[in-house]
Amino acid sequence: MIVSWKDCFLLQRTDCRGVVKVIMKKLRASVRSHRKPLANHERRTKCALSSSQTTPSAPDGQAKQKREELLQASVSPYHLFRDMADVTTFRRNLLSWYDQEKRDLPWRRWVKQEANLDRRAYAVWVSEVMLQQTQVATVIDYYTRWMQKWPTLQDLANASLEEVNQLWSGLGYYSRGRRLQEGARKVVEELGGHMPRTAETLQQLLPGVGRYTAGAIASIAFDQVTGVVDGNVLRVLCRVRAVGADPSSTLVSHHLWSLAHQLVDPARPGDFNQAAMELGATVCTPQHPLCSQCPVQSLCQAYQRVEREQLSALPGSPDIEECGSLFPALKTRQCQLCLPPTKPWDPALGVTNFPRKASRRPPREEYSATCVLEHPRATGSPLILLVQRPNSGLLAGLWEFPSVTLEPSEQHQHKALLRELQRLSGPLPGARPQHLGEVIHIFSHIKLTYQVYSLALEGQTPVAPAPPGARWLTWEEFHSAAVSTAMKKVFRVYEDHRRGTRKGSKRPRMSTPSSRKKPSRGQQILDSFFQPRIPTDTPNSTAQ
Repeated sequence: MIVSWKDCFLLQRTDCRGVVKVIMKKLRASVRSHRKPLANHERRTKCALSSSQTTPSAPDGQAKQKREELLQASVSPYHLFRDMADVTTFRRNLLSWYDQEKRDLPWRRWVKQEANLDRRAYAVWVSEVMLQQTQVATVIDYYTRWMQKWPTLQDLANASLEEVNQLWSGLGYYSRGRRLQEGARKVVEELGGHMPRTAETLQQLLPGVGRYTAGAIASIAFDQVTGVVDGNVLRVLCRVRAVGADPSSTLVSHHLWSLAHQLVDPARPGDFNQAAMELGATVCTPQHPLCSQCPVQSLCQAYQRVEREQLSALPGSPDIEECGSLFPALKTRQCQLCLPPTKPWDPALGVTNFPRKASRRPPREEYSATCVLEHPRATGSPLILLVQRPNSGLLAGLWEFPSVTLEPSEQHQHKALLRELQRLSGPLPGARPQHLGEVIHIFSHIKLTYQVYSLALEGQTPVAPAPPGARWLTWEEFHSAAVSTAMKKVFRVYEDHRRGTRKGSKRPRMSTPSSRKKPSRGQQILDSFFQPRIPTDTPNSTAQ
């Protein structure tokens, strides 16, 4: 059963909270009535995965439609597109602008030129994965090299994880590359080399493919009429419909996806979704939006709010519809989609009041000591030792300098650094690692501080074989190896220090003992550990 606007306004005169009670009662009844058909449909779908082009069954589609209607019944029209004429205008203006202003990007050219649907979907898939949390300018070169090396799903499936990590090096979020290859292997080995054709099956069958990526692939490669919501689209929709609540909340997320599905152009779904993303990336930007160049300015509630602020000082200024005037019941309670009372409208921010920035936990702080262990050669740069990280967890499978985790408050933890170096190169009775400085690198959820050391194995000829999981590389080989951006920062500190020492130049701008006023607590403990135990006048031993 569907909750009507009439139900809401009949209850308005007594208690607006009755609106919510009626909606929730009918929502629970609707869910109960469709739970069994939905479960049966899911079992049938799971048993027929080979048919990747199946469409949702009638009960599933009806349940989804009722959920959308119930959601809209609880939302003020201020945050909706009430008039189909506005939807038509939005589509027409956005696509017309996109046809004239879209950027020339390699993945768009690839899709336009590729007739094979599986290759087209693969090209979109690679671009969407790379563009997650990464700027377009950075991705272009990586995408071009990737598609040159692995132009088909079969090529990627046959590659090694080492090769994937090597090409991905520096792009960040390294699990993306690993999951992309896992997905390619699944398509080749289990799905006969054919990509699933719908957003639902793409998300269900491919590892690492979420709702947005599935929708982008399905609409751009296969013309499925489905909306998408990424960071750019989220910003556009929040401003166009003045959604100021926390965008990470379930209610807001459902509402934005509902808007995206409503707006997508059925004749050009892929182009429409790319146009919405393009608008957010180039015009409706986070800090400095170019409202004068926006093709949907006339439909933007945030922009109209700015205009109202500018006209409010003039006598007889016209009223612009807002949430409370369109849904009087909301005057007695807080709208769940409007700006929260704790963060009301700020005239100085204009349209950038929307969307509200989601609260984020600060990254946890971790500390590590890492040592560049070098083996000088008669000619050329010295060899440096790298060890491979475990195949799971942070930076899985990548190579790094010998490192140990530090606990600055516990001195015994620092003994692990020397033990690690001795495990890799044999006894070091006369060696003393030299502290070069520190590097701070912030991952998505971790702020990691590296104390950077170097140690030269003087007079060791020939080079002893590296133990399993380690290898000696030249400087040139290091730059093409599968290493993280953090390790590249560590190498720059080592490289600049070594060249600066040889040339007598100034120290690099990275933090060094001479440039810091006071060593950190962890540095003091580490230095105090090395000084009494490792003399400086004993010759080095042979590496083993």
